[in-house]
Amino acid sequence: MHEEDQVLPTTARRRDASATRAAILQAARRLFVEHGYDGAGVREIAREAGVDPRLIGRYFGSKEKLFAEVVDLAYEKSLMMTPELNAEAARALLTGSDQAAMEGLLLTLRSAANPKAAEIMRDSIEGNYQHRLAGALPGERTGDRAALLVALCSGVLLTRLVLGNSRLNRPETEDLIPLLHKALDAVADAPGVPGAPADEE
Repeated sequence: MHEEDQVLPTTARRRDASATRAAILQAARRLFVEHGYDGAGVREIAREAGVDPRLIGRYFGSKEKLFAEVVDLAYEKSLMMTPELNAEAARALLTGSDQAAMEGLLLTLRSAANPKAAEIMRDSIEGNYQHRLAGALPGERTGDRAALLVALCSGVLLTRLVLGNSRLNRPETEDLIPLLHKALDAVADAPGVPGAPADEE
């Protein structure tokens, strides 16, 4: 047998494993967004992905670990609200129609009632997005201010995209961008914030 004949089956298996894992992640994301953590079971996810349910355990270990990967992906593209970027962030928050942002909100809302799912989502936000934002902010108490900025961002997106607030979905909404810009800057550009010394976050 030639050497290439020995390699090809392994390469094909690796390719299949990668495709299977990606299919499971994609199916899980769709179902978690639509039904939340409690409403999407392992069998339903496997059926959506077209795989044997046992493969979810093989590739992800458990439903919780699969959910954690989906959450990290859903929260991956998050706005950085630092002084030099807040004009752009304010515009995106008030006029953007990012489908990924909507999916992240729905995933959060529909899964938050489950304590374990809420813990996974909180850990993902605090350990990734909030941590990166805190590291980019000037001044003191960067961790506290990053948490507040994340809350402002989530609140605006929830009110506008999910609840469909009429005041935030008009052509005139563009006029609110400078106001939101100032609000974000009030938190982001605060080197003299009183209280505890700068975080290590």
